[in-house]
Amino acid sequence: MSSSAIFPAIDLMNGRCVRLLKGRFDAKTEYDADPVEVARSYADAGAQWVHVVDLDGAKNGSLSQAELIGRIARDGGLKVQSGGGVRDIGMVRRLLDQGVDRVVIGSLAVTQPIMIRRWINELGPDRIVLAFDVNLDDRGVAYPAIKGWTEASETPFFELLDGYSGSGLKTILVTDIGRDGAETGGNTKLYETILRDYPTLDLITSGGVGTLDHVRELKALDPYGIIIGRALYEGNFTVGEALGC
Repeated sequence: MSSSAIFPAIDLMNGRCVRLLKGRFDAKTEYDADPVEVARSYADAGAQWVHVVDLDGAKNGSLSQAELIGRIARDGGLKVQSGGGVRDIGMVRRLLDQGVDRVVIGSLAVTQPIMIRRWINELGPDRIVLAFDVNLDDRGVAYPAIKGWTEASETPFFELLDGYSGSGLKTILVTDIGRDGAETGGNTKLYETILRDYPTLDLITSGGVGTLDHVRELKALDPYGIIIGRALYEGNFTVGEALGC
């Protein structure tokens, strides 16, 4: 059986659980669920981690919901990986002080790699995960998007990843934006390439999971982790089923 961890996702906007479709803030679904209770239910089902995104922060460049994230970390019964709007190391430290185990760095991983290398060195590789949210062009080349997915990088994803060689980077999270929230399956081809070419990195996959078959397809690749969001909220399957398949 695959050793891949299941990371149920909680996306926060205005203190509520939401899901976006392909990263679009104008295509969101709100769920009538308390985020802390949602985290507890995932813990009860056997999950070890939860992936929490501050969507307001991602859009505005501020820690809009740090206190709520802290409550999830303290009371949710899970290890918390969280990001959204992190712009300086003080914000990273604030999330860590709130009880977050690992902070997700998105846009800055693309735009400020030298600074992020320093953060990895200063805080330790176990405290940082770099998130690359990518769009594929007509040739299938992956380019990261930045600033809450509103702008595109001019540097290809793999070129950016090569730039972190020797930095101590341990964990990366890669989302195919075109599949995010669409429940059409993960981009196994992209993930296979990453796992083959960067075997020392722990890869967390994200985007596209809609069925247990999709989970099985990703588990067959044996990544470090698999993020699942909308499919859980919509009741397609449970965390327990995802862990057991």
